[in-house]
Amino acid sequence: MPKITSDDQGRLVLPDDFLQRRQLSPKAEYWLDDNEGDLILRPRLPDARKLYIEPTTGCNLHCRTCIRNVWGDPEAKMTMDTFRRIMDGLAGLPNLNRVVFTGFGEPLSHPNILEMIQAVRQRDLAVTVGSNGLMLTMDKARELVRLGVDRLVVSVDGVKPETYADVRGAMLSQVLGNIRNLNEAKRQLGSLFPALGIEFVVLKSNLDELAGLTELASRLNAARVLVSNVLPYSEDMRDQILYGYEPRPPFKASGWPVKADAWVMWGTLELPRMHWGAERRCRFVQGKSIVVGWDGGVAPCYALSHNYTYFAIDGRQKQVSRYVLGNVNEQSPSEIWMSEDYVRFRGEVRAFHFPSCPNCELRDTCDLRAHNEGCWGWNPSCADCLWAQDIVRCPLQICVWRCLRAAR
Repeated sequence: MPKITSDDQGRLVLPDDFLQRRQLSPKAEYWLDDNEGDLILRPRLPDARKLYIEPTTGCNLHCRTCIRNVWGDPEAKMTMDTFRRIMDGLAGLPNLNRVVFTGFGEPLSHPNILEMIQAVRQRDLAVTVGSNGLMLTMDKARELVRLGVDRLVVSVDGVKPETYADVRGAMLSQVLGNIRNLNEAKRQLGSLFPALGIEFVVLKSNLDELAGLTELASRLNAARVLVSNVLPYSEDMRDQILYGYEPRPPFKASGWPVKADAWVMWGTLELPRMHWGAERRCRFVQGKSIVVGWDGGVAPCYALSHNYTYFAIDGRQKQVSRYVLGNVNEQSPSEIWMSEDYVRFRGEVRAFHFPSCPNCELRDTCDLRAHNEGCWGWNPSCADCLWAQDIVRCPLQICVWRCLRAAR
């Protein structure tokens, strides 16, 4: 631990080797914080790496598992003026390497989604798209390939048609046909990309179909499958959860062959944790991600990007309030990213300076738990967050695509 001294004017002097090791400029700016007498320097760095853009909150489906069943947020589309303000501000985030078009709506339903993707690709940034796959027509598939989208994640919550229809109210055959369209477009255009990922939200009602998931992934030539537990927004979904407090046996994992031109790679299956544990970490904060909603509002993660209710791991219902740290229509993304509240929030989350509410003796009577608040630490509180527990997982945040990276 280096010793820091102050000069004759009381200014702190940081050692050169410390600045070099942290790759900090001698003229770097910091937010000064204190915690029970300790001084904390929080660097103001434009070091965001991943940008999530929510093109719309509208969707062509009404899934049983969806947050849209319990929220009061408007159904609306991002305007092109807001999108252009995001693009104009990207120069202030020099470390940005990927833009993810996703959210709690269907990105492909936005009338200008291809124009948006093209604008990002012209800045030489990688693009991921999350979709339910039902609007992935052959024309759109060809455009995704032509524009150079390198990752497409499709939600498939059932291997059997009747199971998929029960969860999503749509036809599985249409989704699978559209994925085959994508594979055909890749073949015709001589491209390995976009690499295909599949998300599967596991429930009591579809648990038996996990065994057939890798076989389906192999048939579709998917590079990756991510299984997530359900975040129970409703009483109906609360009855479907498979996880709990006590340790439970994990799901079994296996791989499958993936064709990549002349190569045959091995697909990866990622599984969630099944019980509450001591390890708590936010992949959004650790991955230096920033989330921009349809209206330009900036949130630190998916969990705080909308207003909704859900049930915590012990069954306590919580009302989550959207946490907006700025709006790109008023400030640049870099100004918001380096603001005092946002920098401090990320520091608090990295240290996970929040109580563990599900373990507290007062958990059943605490009024703070009815909202996303805690009795100490930063508010809004991440104390009950199932995303931070790896129980609920995001397929667009955990990016492990080793098989096709190697072939690229």
